[in-house]
Amino acid sequence: MKYKKVGNSGLQLSCLSLGGWTTFGDSLKDEALAGDIVKAAYDKGINFFDMADAYAKGESERMMGRALKEFPRHTLVLSSKLFRPMSEDVNDQGLSRKHIMESINRSLSRIGTDYLDIYFCHRHDPETAMEETVRAMDNLIHAGKILYWGTSEWPIEKIDEAIGLAEKYNLYKPLVEQSQYSLLYRERVEKEVLPNLSKYGMGLVVFSPLASGLLTGKYDEGIPEKSRIGRLGFVRETWYQEDHMTKVRQLKPVAEELKIQRNELALAWILHQAGISSVITGATQRAQLESNLKAIDISLPPEVIANIDRIFSSGRKEQ
Repeated sequence: MKYKKVGNSGLQLSCLSLGGWTTFGDSLKDEALAGDIVKAAYDKGINFFDMADAYAKGESERMMGRALKEFPRHTLVLSSKLFRPMSEDVNDQGLSRKHIMESINRSLSRIGTDYLDIYFCHRHDPETAMEETVRAMDNLIHAGKILYWGTSEWPIEKIDEAIGLAEKYNLYKPLVEQSQYSLLYRERVEKEVLPNLSKYGMGLVVFSPLASGLLTGKYDEGIPEKSRIGRLGFVRETWYQEDHMTKVRQLKPVAEELKIQRNELALAWILHQAGISSVITGATQRAQLESNLKAIDISLPPEVIANIDRIFSSGRKEQ
């Protein structure tokens, strides 16, 4: 395993990490299998495990927490997120001080830990003043309930605003942004996020590196039953498009020439990009995790990277 520092901090994350979106507590309900996947990830050197309260309405945190409890806490980097509605209550959503203070306690209880290493604001909240959110996250750090806080899919101007307020009032700044990034979704990270995060001293972790499985090739001949794209309509509308499928099919001979699988190639390509601290992957089977981990040791020659860029840069469209 390789480890990378997060921004200007001393915190180090495994370059590949394991997340719980749409898997733990959702499509993956087998406790023994979940434990086996988490143990395999830990044994291979993964130290960063990413969750969110909204994933399966808390069940992802519970399931991952139960699987992680057997490992020494100091060897783990645990993150969760808040913002999404957790009930019909008007205050059980967003980034108000009330919701932040109540959500952290619930997440810690579900996971079974005294603190989170990173607490992400899952999206920007236009209904709450930025100072209220920044001060609340600062309070959580002083209380020892979180060590660092971060943003996820925040507009750069909102990150800039948060950092400006933190500097003005001597509050803890956000350390890391979590953004979507893959061969099929590149422009925002490459043109907007990365160029700005470096000046802030922030790190970047990325999610959906395989575009919900599309880049593995499993959808080449259609949508398998019970697959993520088959189950989730919004994911299907985003990714299952003919122009995407054409590019994914063109990736196949590139991977075959290297004698690797397309998922390994897609992950290896991200790992070759500068400025990314960790790539969050998902798995519902141990074999998926083990295949993804092979990407760490793959070296891509410049001509292969150029060929991949040629395939995925033409007619690029992002949602």
